[in-house]
Amino acid sequence: MKSKDVMILTKIITYINELKDFINGYDQNMFEKDKKTINACVFDLSQIGELTSKLSKEIIEENPNIEWNGLKSLRNRIVHDYDGINLTMIWGFLTEEVDELNKQISEILNKK
Repeated sequence: MKSKDVMILTKIITYINELKDFINGYDQNMFEKDKKTINACVFDLSQIGELTSKLSKEIIEENPNIEWNGLKSLRNRIVHDYDGINLTMIWGFLTEEVDELNKQISEILNKK
């Protein structure tokens, strides 16, 4: 694995851990009322999507189980504010998908 990929994947794990910390103890209602937490989460999600686009083709192809395009698309929706940010979708991602993404990326890093 290229050292650049290791660095990118490590940064993604850092952002994931921040996301988990940001929403720790929150429910959806609390999240949707806390503009600072929303902004922090949206920023980290956009960073994850941006970093995903910098991964090597090999990493992407070797790990088709990860929704790389979905992460990039989420970033684009956030950055370009297509139809506004859907907080229910963001909350769902944070509570239902982030742990799995963390596990998948950790597995890639453990293979190096």
